[in-house]
Amino acid sequence: MLRSTLTLALVLAVGCGTKKEEHQAPPASPANPAAEQEAQSVFHNLCITCHGESGKGDGIAAANLDPKPRNYTDKAWQASVTDDQIRQIILNGGASVGKSPVMPASPQLKDKPEVVDALVKIVRSFGA
Repeated sequence: MLRSTLTLALVLAVGCGTKKEEHQAPPASPANPAAEQEAQSVFHNLCITCHGESGKGDGIAAANLDPKPRNYTDKAWQASVTDDQIRQIILNGGASVGKSPVMPASPQLKDKPEVVDALVKIVRSFGA
């Protein structure tokens, strides 16, 4: 009887513990207005040409591209890609992850991680 009571108590104690998140995101870094402004500028000067203002892959150059630029509003794509993958594509281009070689690299941003993070945030905003 004592053994079964102790076993039951142990099971309840373990079962009632808080559930640990397996894929808990790291805490968001504080916003850097200068980095966010630079990211907006980069997006408007470079990305919109192919991905479009609304992120649907319908920029003015999109009609001439094969494959077509990524539609950032596609919820299935948003769910399938990590922020790190988006960062890699931004920095190293599409070919670096087996995607379109037409997606250019942005090596000028390698020393600007806050700007890249803000660009990822822009990309993610289209899927919200």
